[in-house]
Amino acid sequence: MGQSQTKRTVPEKRIILGVTGGIAAYKAAELARLLIQQGIGVQVAMTEAATRFITPLAMQALTGHPVLVNQWDAADNGMAHIGASRAADAIVIAPATADFIAKLAHGLAGDLLSALCLARDCPLLLAPAMNKQMWENPATQRNIAQLLADSATVLGPCSGAQACGEEGMGRMLEAEELAREVMAFLQVGGPVGERSPTPTLPPERRELNGVKILVTAGPTYEAIDAVRGITNRSSGKMGYAVVQAALEMGAEVTLVSGPTALDKPPGARTVDVTSAAEMFEAVKQRAADADIFVGVAAVADYRAAQPSTQKIKKGDGKLTLELLPNPDILAYVAGLPKPPFCVGFAAESEKLHEHAAAKRAAKKIPLLAANLAQQAIGADENELILFDDAGEHLLPRADKLAQARALLRHTAKLYRQGNLR
Repeated sequence: MGQSQTKRTVPEKRIILGVTGGIAAYKAAELARLLIQQGIGVQVAMTEAATRFITPLAMQALTGHPVLVNQWDAADNGMAHIGASRAADAIVIAPATADFIAKLAHGLAGDLLSALCLARDCPLLLAPAMNKQMWENPATQRNIAQLLADSATVLGPCSGAQACGEEGMGRMLEAEELAREVMAFLQVGGPVGERSPTPTLPPERRELNGVKILVTAGPTYEAIDAVRGITNRSSGKMGYAVVQAALEMGAEVTLVSGPTALDKPPGARTVDVTSAAEMFEAVKQRAADADIFVGVAAVADYRAAQPSTQKIKKGDGKLTLELLPNPDILAYVAGLPKPPFCVGFAAESEKLHEHAAAKRAAKKIPLLAANLAQQAIGADENELILFDDAGEHLLPRADKLAQARALLRHTAKLYRQGNLR
């Protein structure tokens, strides 16, 4: 009997995993393992600085491939930066340090990995990792904005404890979350961790490239006196997810945000407001220049008729507040002589289908996304029902970024159809 041979499966998708010199480099090993587990071929390329945090031998053992470090490796005739990218479906830089992001933004190619990125013939994904002050520095934000404009995809960062002992924005996403994002980008694989990936569009298919989108997000706050006010429990997460999804799809995004605890999305122009009146003014100034308007903000329906500039002292008797209706921002935008394509949101507590359909008809808008408020406000996940001229479309419960991506793909389709008429 002849000896049986095990047939090696050829990966359907391949990535180059670029590792730069940051403490988060240890997460790259777990990221490589998770991607390989899902059938994705991984070729690691490292900067010299990265080898001080994790060894090439460890990455070679995980991936089964020699690690690319030296640009002048004779085995590739000094052309590793050309050959490696031609066999890859994407380059993923994790971690991407502030220094390496600056190199990419300015087209520098002084080492193998930066040269490989500059000479690539495939999409580029970046997972930033750095101290919070480095992330918030205007130079870093300019570099991120430039890379987004150059069709790179930025994954994270998130807020959390940092190796320096501080806490804030700049922490690299965890390996499981990055694996989900990469698999979603490549549109392959099964679940990693607790959630399944949601497909996103690669840069060459960015359906909103150059489209100007105006988004409102978060709650508004209506002052009663110097210390009290009327507001709601909206976290702003859905609106900020819409902004990120729109940037991924190539849009030029302006965000008008009520008070939230969220970090401002890099790459978007952000206008901070507090009250519904301030949000209305900010939208009025910008709506005429927008191609698409997405009203996600949970705008307070009423405001105090006569807010006090001083704290109202507690008394023994009743306190009566007179409330006035706030302006209807969505109705205003939809009623412009040449309105942008309007997407509204409805958070209902009961009779979701009936109330959402009635709201869309009353506002005369082409698309409305509805959800149950008690299941969505403040949560990381959501279920949406989209209402348009064709009927209802269910987006099953998923994380809000996944929902935002699906919503904007549907929006892009309707927007294109409208422009073709």
